Amino acid sequence: RFPQHGHYVPQKFADNRIISSKYTVWNFVPKNLFEQFRRVANFYFLIIFLVQLMIDTPTSPITSGLPLFFVITVTAIKQGYEDWLRHKADNEVNGAPVYVVRSGGLVKTRSKNIRVGDIVRVAKDETFPVDLVLLSSDRVDGSPLGPESLLLRGARLKNTKEIFGVAVYTGMETKMALNYKSKSQKRSAVEKYVYFLISFLLVEMLLSKGREGNCFILRFISDFLAFLVLYNFIIPISLYVTVEMQKFLGSFFIGWDLDLYHEETNQRAQVNTSDLNEELGQVEYVFTDKTGTLTENEMQFRECSINGIKYQEVNGKLTPEGFSEDSPDGNMHSLMKEEELFLKAVCLCHTVQINADQTDGADGPWHANGIASPLEYYASSPDEKALVEAAKPFIFLEYNYIYELLHVLEFDPNRRRMSVIVESPSGEKLLFTKGAESSILPRSKSGEIDKTRVHVDEFALKGLRTLCVAYRRFTPEEYQEIGKRLHEARTALQQREERLADVFNFIERDLELLGATGVEDKLQEKVQETIEALRLAGIKVWVLTGDKHETAVSVSLSCGHFHRTMNILELVHQEVKYLRCHYLRDGLNFEDHVIQHGLVVDGTSLSLALREHEKLFMEVCKNCSAVLCCRMAPLQKAKVVRLLKTSPEKPITLAIGDGANDVSMIQEAHVGIGIMGKEGRQAVRNSDYAIARFKFLSKLLFVHGHFYYIRIATLVQYFFYKNVCFITPQFLYQFFCLFSQQTLYDSVYLTLYNICFTSLPVLIYSLFEQHVHPHVLQSKPVLYRDISKNAHLGYKPFLYWTILGFFHAFIFFYGSYLLMGEDTSLLGNGQMFGNWTFGTLVFTVMVITVTMKMALETHFWTWINHFVTWGSIVFYFIFSLFYGGIIWPFLHTQDMYFVFVQLLSSGSAWFAIILIVVACLFLDVVKKVLYRHLQPTTVNETNMAFLTENACSNYFNLSETKSALFV
Repeated sequence: RFPQHGHYVPQKFADNRIISSKYTVWNFVPKNLFEQFRRVANFYFLIIFLVQLMIDTPTSPITSGLPLFFVITVTAIKQGYEDWLRHKADNEVNGAPVYVVRSGGLVKTRSKNIRVGDIVRVAKDETFPVDLVLLSSDRVDGSPLGPESLLLRGARLKNTKEIFGVAVYTGMETKMALNYKSKSQKRSAVEKYVYFLISFLLVEMLLSKGREGNCFILRFISDFLAFLVLYNFIIPISLYVTVEMQKFLGSFFIGWDLDLYHEETNQRAQVNTSDLNEELGQVEYVFTDKTGTLTENEMQFRECSINGIKYQEVNGKLTPEGFSEDSPDGNMHSLMKEEELFLKAVCLCHTVQINADQTDGADGPWHANGIASPLEYYASSPDEKALVEAAKPFIFLEYNYIYELLHVLEFDPNRRRMSVIVESPSGEKLLFTKGAESSILPRSKSGEIDKTRVHVDEFALKGLRTLCVAYRRFTPEEYQEIGKRLHEARTALQQREERLADVFNFIERDLELLGATGVEDKLQEKVQETIEALRLAGIKVWVLTGDKHETAVSVSLSCGHFHRTMNILELVHQEVKYLRCHYLRDGLNFEDHVIQHGLVVDGTSLSLALREHEKLFMEVCKNCSAVLCCRMAPLQKAKVVRLLKTSPEKPITLAIGDGANDVSMIQEAHVGIGIMGKEGRQAVRNSDYAIARFKFLSKLLFVHGHFYYIRIATLVQYFFYKNVCFITPQFLYQFFCLFSQQTLYDSVYLTLYNICFTSLPVLIYSLFEQHVHPHVLQSKPVLYRDISKNAHLGYKPFLYWTILGFFHAFIFFYGSYLLMGEDTSLLGNGQMFGNWTFGTLVFTVMVITVTMKMALETHFWTWINHFVTWGSIVFYFIFSLFYGGIIWPFLHTQDMYFVFVQLLSSGSAWFAIILIVVACLFLDVVKKVLYRHLQPTTVNETNMAFLTENACSNYFNLSETKSALFV
């Protein structure tokens, strides 16, 4: 019963819908229009269109309204399609079938219908649809309610048939959803150039002085707006839609790349965000997870140290060092007391569980139908699973000879160890503990401590994950005291964690060291080569992992992240107070570029460093070629990425990971990459790109990133170039028409110049251009440095293209003017050319020149390039002939009637067109030839060497083939 009279107000909770989409059916049009008109060029053309509607302008409103409508429509369709894909993915998650308890029975419903307080049933291998608190399971063993009973959304049930849990957090309030970080809309690098062109446009308008009249101010405003309309095409509105199409269509090449296809798992690369393609070519920092990203996340037992003697795993058998498998004493047929105790500790000190299906039935867990079946283990840590599987063949425990588990002392990051207290068949109480070297050896009072320490160091140098194993015997009195203290700590209502930590430390002392284990987390294929290639490319790699210090360092060494010649500074165990003296005194000499520096920092020290010495710490980090951050929480990973990307240099960052704990880091970086690993799909779903293996990162950056950046840089600057070419003659013409706002080009030409006549060649270029052979880019990572720091999209390249546009525009206009002259007739009958003929001549020369300029920039020709390049010129001529050769009844005026036909009927006009085009492009050709021979770039030299070598190889192969055929 609820309290009456309004004393109880039910709290409102979020429903269980996950929403990653951006739009709905109702808000798509207004929201999309608002976002599109936030772009400078779109808003600018909207103003132009409104001005054309309100005042008398030299051009029709269609000249700006039609391109604007086309751009807005195409962009809206593209963004709507991408959002529809997000809706589709959301609906699959929200519509997944689930079972909840309603009215005393199980009811099938959809995931989105779960509410806080519902009791949900989850079966084996199903994903938890909400954040649940475990209420019951079908296993016979139970536990006290605690933090471990919270089952987070996105995790998968593995170790039992089914469980029941109560929903406590739903929808966007689940921990998984709260870790999501919506990506802010990035401002395109194009917009800074748009501002420049707007400034130049204003200068042109001010130079075009207003006509004299009685009302000077009104006339000035009217003329100002009229010239704004006349010169508005210097801002390339179609650039945005071309860039959108280039990114959208270009992203398919990543998915189609067979080099990024992983045959074993049948997974190909996937693109979730096409807006970041060019940033793949600008990455300066890579932040990577370790387990599952650099490694396979498959642990295998390799070596151990028992009582000061080192053993190796050879074909499933433990063999002492120095003995072969076939040696008489090489196999442990009879275990000595120390060895047996060590293996028992490994077998018993863990939290591994057996598949519930294998524990049912009369035959017990070891045999089914009289045939021994391998047990399927489930473990929270792959290390534990590997150790249990490795020790099982050496220990045979019968049902009447089992150990009873009394207490589990759970692992925590401060102690860095876990323990179990068991009772042996003889009634003896034993403590078995395992943990990091630094957490076990100082607490051990006996055993081969020195030898074990040496062996642990040797294991770590091989890249093995190490654990030390120890034990302690309890007298009945000691165990009684321990049981009392544990009960009091676990039932404490206040400061339970602190009291448990004190009791655990009291129990885990006076240990007898048994030995150590070395487990290999196998590196993924070609990880070392990939990291070395990233380093050669000038990219700094940071490994951010939750693993402990020793393990993380050993893997960094084995994968090539750290190497032996590095000067490594360690900031661990909160030793941040030594940061300043290390840095200033004898720590790092950053002026010596021969020595490479590495840094190791743990999560606790990182928090202190960022709080007390953030500026100094970030300076140290940025001067290190490799940084390892161990014992990191997910939000700490994201914070590190955020600090670096917001530093004054504002470097482009890339984060890569495979698990849900990497999502915040992936979303924080400029470019997020998910690995299709074994820890669910959260990282893949929240990434910009997804690949199956870490090794694919090299081709993604060095080939696709390089190509995308070069293509988009040329596309953007070429657009500004051709629009400067387009509008500058219009400005120059005003000096010959007394600034009367007379247009040089016909309105149809104004409208179709960017949409039809010059759009396709640059679009196809931006999709297919390969200025260097892909094999060269991947085999020579140093070429990635040539495009770093936005080298091809900076102010110098932009200034070059802009000046080139003005230069060509002056040749178009004054070349046509000089050849035609005031008293020159280019027609056989002596008739003079008029205004529209002159403008058409300039426009024709311009269309041919800017198209040929694109052809000069193209290195990789396909039949599509030929078709659109020469086809664009042919289309312009055919269109102009039809447009000016027929009287169209729906046009109010037709100033261009028979103008183009008359122009082409003059041989002198043809001579003028050819001469002006050659004059424009001759200097471009000379410049390219001289630069290639006098100042060749690294790219050109490497590419030529590869092509020469490839040509010679093909020649010799062809010669051998001909000789074989002749014989």
